[in-house]
Amino acid sequence: MNHQNTRRKKQKLTPEAQFRATLDLCSRTKDLSAAVSLYESSASPTLTLNNLNSFLYICSNSLSNPEIRDSAINFGFNLFHHHNKENFKPNEATLTAMARLAAAKGDGDYAFELAKSVKNYAVAPKLRTYAPALICFCGSGEADKAYEVEEHVKSVGLHLEEPELAALLKVSVETGRETKVYEYLHKLRTLRGVDESTMEIIESWFRGKKAAEVELVSLDQDQVKEAIMKNGGGWHGLGWLGKGEWVLQRSSITSDGRCCACQEQLVCVDIDRAETEKFAQSVASLAMEREVQSNFKEFQDWLDQHSEYETVVDGANVGLYQQNFAEGGFSIAQLDDVVKEVHKSSKKWPLVVLHKKRIRSLLEDVSKRKLIEEWTDQGLLYGTPYGSNDDWYWLYAAVKLKCLLVTNDEMRDHIFELLGSNFFFRWKERHQVRYTFMKGNLKLTMPPSYSLVIQHAIKFLL
Repeated sequence: MNHQNTRRKKQKLTPEAQFRATLDLCSRTKDLSAAVSLYESSASPTLTLNNLNSFLYICSNSLSNPEIRDSAINFGFNLFHHHNKENFKPNEATLTAMARLAAAKGDGDYAFELAKSVKNYAVAPKLRTYAPALICFCGSGEADKAYEVEEHVKSVGLHLEEPELAALLKVSVETGRETKVYEYLHKLRTLRGVDESTMEIIESWFRGKKAAEVELVSLDQDQVKEAIMKNGGGWHGLGWLGKGEWVLQRSSITSDGRCCACQEQLVCVDIDRAETEKFAQSVASLAMEREVQSNFKEFQDWLDQHSEYETVVDGANVGLYQQNFAEGGFSIAQLDDVVKEVHKSSKKWPLVVLHKKRIRSLLEDVSKRKLIEEWTDQGLLYGTPYGSNDDWYWLYAAVKLKCLLVTNDEMRDHIFELLGSNFFFRWKERHQVRYTFMKGNLKLTMPPSYSLVIQHAIKFLL
């Protein structure tokens, strides 16, 4: 009996723990009424930041219910104003929840002020903190204020996603700002497909009277082609060309990338020249931080003198492919197959990047020495220094030389570092060549022949 009483005492929650457990339940069930009752019955009207954020989260999640929307806004604002005193330090979750409540109230200005205040508390900004103000301004037709939010978002190093771009496109269409419409259509090209709601906004522009009226001074075909090449293909970026009503038609794309409506061939879109140079500089900067600078600088100088390669091969990735068995090791035969296949298809030898340590080991094997010496004589082998990470070398070479890269490496580590550059995914799609060995037979999978992005067809513009 005494043992049971002891267990019951241990299981009994403190008032603070019981309060938190009840609040968690309200949060999971999105029960605003229960949350309000819980707060009103609490011994102290002042909450910890964690508990305050939970209450504000419940309020912001109640905005979609028209029956309790006003109550949620009022309760949230009352809580925030009660706690917003001299020593109060909100975090990003606090400011985001309040920005949502302010936007729901129709006060985009206050939502924007809340978002901008993250810098006052040394809080890392997030897109979700700025989105309420931007969406609010777009919804109320205040285009200039929405553009101001966008500029601020860019200034803190964030990138808009489809919901925000679609809202900006919509307000630009509704206010007849053709230059801005063109700008947001261009930004939507960074996405791999758009939602139906975004598609309807795009269609509404091209069906409208304003779209038929806009035009740019005519340019000759060579100027347009040069602009398309500069921008990586598929888009000239020169503004609205041509004039008159648009022909709007939904279509499908054949497996080889041909539009069934206009018979135009879609192209494989690369990142543009400026993005390519920026990407190469980013890779080099990160490599310099992690590698011995003199070693990587030596590689950069060497690459400047040997820029004729059209394909780079991640030697370690190919040689170690499917070698995780008892007798497995580095397969020089697999690497040789890839080298020969690349040469057969392009008539040029690839650049094979491999650790010097690995090369030394292969040279010590009599059966493999001759092939390594041949590759060295042909200038297709680059040995990365001892202690280096060869990933930086083959990635930099492929980016700098704008060539194909043979590897099955998903490059997740590099993506993590360079994620702020959304063109990295586009670069991979355009340049990465994957491979398989089925029963010893090599198969290279080339990049897709076309890109699913908004594209310009020259013959319909000139």
